[in-house]
Amino acid sequence: MTPVTVTGTTQEAGAPFGAAPPAGDPAAAIVTRGLTKRFRGGQVAVDALDLTVPRGSVYGFLGPNGSGKTTTIRMLLGLVTPTAGEYAVLGLPPARALPRVGALVEGPAFYPYLSGAANLLRFDAADPSARRATARRRVADALDRVGLSAAAGKRYRTYSLGMRQRLAIAAALLGPRELLVLDEPTNGLDPQGTREVRALVKEIAADGTTVFVSSHLLAEIEQMCTHAAIMRTGRLVAQGTIGSLSAGRVPLIRVETPDVAEAARVLGALGLAGVRTGAGELTAELGGQRPETINAALVGQEVAVRGLAVVRPSLEDVFVGLTGEGFDVDG
Repeated sequence: MTPVTVTGTTQEAGAPFGAAPPAGDPAAAIVTRGLTKRFRGGQVAVDALDLTVPRGSVYGFLGPNGSGKTTTIRMLLGLVTPTAGEYAVLGLPPARALPRVGALVEGPAFYPYLSGAANLLRFDAADPSARRATARRRVADALDRVGLSAAAGKRYRTYSLGMRQRLAIAAALLGPRELLVLDEPTNGLDPQGTREVRALVKEIAADGTTVFVSSHLLAEIEQMCTHAAIMRTGRLVAQGTIGSLSAGRVPLIRVETPDVAEAARVLGALGLAGVRTGAGELTAELGGQRPETINAALVGQEVAVRGLAVVRPSLEDVFVGLTGEGFDVDG
């Protein structure tokens, strides 16, 4: 691994680069150790970030707007100089890794009067490392990969929101990519466009590309990703597989009933802790009880049960538990 090491307490042009590798998995797609960005004036946007992104994963980078996600991505892509820390992308400094990395940060600007294919050809022509002789074939392959072959000749202005985002991802896939970095890829999309992008990300990962997805939408990350990291005010508060992040958090039983008070008494008698009541429903920690036993006890006490469900901890629950606050779940 040949990472970048940055030292110092303030940003300087041409900050020094070292050669000591970050500790961690050498097979990781991204590794950062103590990665920090402090802007002039003292504002710390990213504070001592330690990330490990496994190769082949769909890695969700979560946090409210302003939590340091985009600044981190810009550092990883070599667009912003870190103040301090160590980092490596595909085991290399960003400048050497970039030909193997596709990125969508705030989306490229396409010409509305040109077709999708023509836009990609112009986009490819702006890349000095791209081979002109293979441009048309690579554009056709990229459009096919994102499911836009049938719309290749249509003007960009006729594309739906989801199609436009898929075209932007196609622009990031014009060459072979080992890592794809997407900053808020579903932001502003309608439900159909969101589903399209979510399915595309999973397909790209299935082909062996590591996908690093930044988002403030917890529900999207939970459906799309295999791993996730949670940021808050520039600091990392948790990272791991989606399953491990919620491990150890107690599942709940939720009961919908008009007889809330009586249902609460029954759940208490069964030894369930954390009983909370609301309008027409109540929840409690499931503990070691079986849902069917709880349901039988409620019915046996003539409680009218309209609905009963086991609620597993979500990423929102994890975030709230770690930070004491929430952020957008659905957008």
